Amino acid sequence: MGYGRYHYRYDSGREGEFLATGCSPRKARHSIYIMPGYADYGDILARLGKHKMGKSCLYVNKLADIDLEVLAELIRAGLHDLDKKWPVQPV
Repeated sequence: MGYGRYHYRYDSGREGEFLATGCSPRKARHSIYIMPGYADYGDILARLGKHKMGKSCLYVNKLADIDLEVLAELIRAGLHDLDKKWPVQPV
């Protein structure tokens, strides 16, 4: 599932559209996607709870392992930062 979309264009000329944020419930763990990634959110992630990270993907075994209010704060921060670089269009 995804929310919003954005159109990106790199300096190389490559461009496309992608989801602004989303999640994928999987059997082993949930994947939560935040663009442009989690690099600048260490203070929020420290309060989140039990999780693992990829470049733009947060992995959670079960929602009970994390603070959902902190997750909402993280998603809002990611959407705000993404919107500064590439405008987010709600869908």
